Amino acid sequence: MRVLHVNKFLYRRGGAESYMLDLARLQREAGDDVAFWSMQHPQNQPDPNEDVFAPRMELNPPAETWAGRAKAAAGVIYRPSARAGIEQMLHRFRPDVVHLHNIYHQLSPSILRPVARRGIPMVMTLHDYKLVCPTYQFLDHGEICEACLPRRFHQATVRRCNQGSLSGSLLATVEVSLHRALGAYDPIEVLICPSEFMRRKMLEGGIDAERLLHVPHFCDVGSIAAATEPGRGVVYGGRLSPEKGVDVLIRAMVSLPGDVTVDIAGDGPSREDLVRLAAEVGVSDRVRFLGRLATPELHQRMREAAAVVVPSRWYENQPMIILEAAAAGRPVIATELGGLPELVRPGETGWLTPHDDPAALSAAILEATSDPDRSHRLGQSARALTLARFEPARHLSELRAAYAAAAGAQSR
Repeated sequence: MRVLHVNKFLYRRGGAESYMLDLARLQREAGDDVAFWSMQHPQNQPDPNEDVFAPRMELNPPAETWAGRAKAAAGVIYRPSARAGIEQMLHRFRPDVVHLHNIYHQLSPSILRPVARRGIPMVMTLHDYKLVCPTYQFLDHGEICEACLPRRFHQATVRRCNQGSLSGSLLATVEVSLHRALGAYDPIEVLICPSEFMRRKMLEGGIDAERLLHVPHFCDVGSIAAATEPGRGVVYGGRLSPEKGVDVLIRAMVSLPGDVTVDIAGDGPSREDLVRLAAEVGVSDRVRFLGRLATPELHQRMREAAAVVVPSRWYENQPMIILEAAAAGRPVIATELGGLPELVRPGETGWLTPHDDPAALSAAILEATSDPDRSHRLGQSARALTLARFEPARHLSELRAAYAAAAGAQSR
């Protein structure tokens, strides 16, 4: 099978890109012919088809002139240069199926009609809530918000929930409103939801049930060594941005014993603020900022810890960090939001706590670190369950069924 993966970036920028690249490797090992199409970017991995990628488009920071901003805004709605690029790629590669990931903004749904016109089935893995929430995350100034459900997208502008910006919130509102009204994403036959929680939110947002398919991500557990003895302290791995709740983790450290440490692996826009916060609350000697780590090193940090912490304050979908932690034989302390309760079983594979609650998070960390032998047992249980539920071969089988469903829906 010839599979074309489409995403606006072609480097390990976040969870969506990591999933796509790992899936492509898995498909190639299974005998599929796989190619990528993306936007040109200096950090992209080398690719033989980069000459037909969409031209680079930067949205953050915004253009300095009004003319530049207007051009960028128009491209978010419909981008002719992206459409031209995908036309060339389809002619060159001739895929049997197009598997879409994050295409919003820089690529836009302008790329979908050329695929549909050629009769090529399309599936799209949903990595966030953009189709039903103009600002992706169901957050309004850091608080959970579902005001835009169902299809009340004007609320994003009323609340200025795109970083407090009226113009940014208005653009996000217009983008989703126009695309939904015009059926811009209708050519996609199957929308893959990695979590059951996401599937429910898509339904609440007015997406047709017959297009939604729950297919969890996979984890190659066998390729990640498991911890062989109890660990110490806790570790966080991921983007340093407000929705991830790392500030809550730092505040939770205040009431913990002096021998409890936390390693924070990752980078992002909140790093400097978090470093200052650790100093302000007096725990900078126990909070170590490691920056972005290579995957093997991150896994080693997990094995050395008693538990992995996921303190998110937004509706996480199915973060790979939890599956990787389980593969490394470590339990997870996570919040009770989004798809996280589908991955963490309290008392069996980890702990669940309320979000934005430093005291509750502190109590869970204390329990994990004060009894490292029990934490080690929970981690072994997590690894066994992950091996059974998220096995790569099972994921490939479910994806092939999704591809077949897309082809079947197209032929009707």
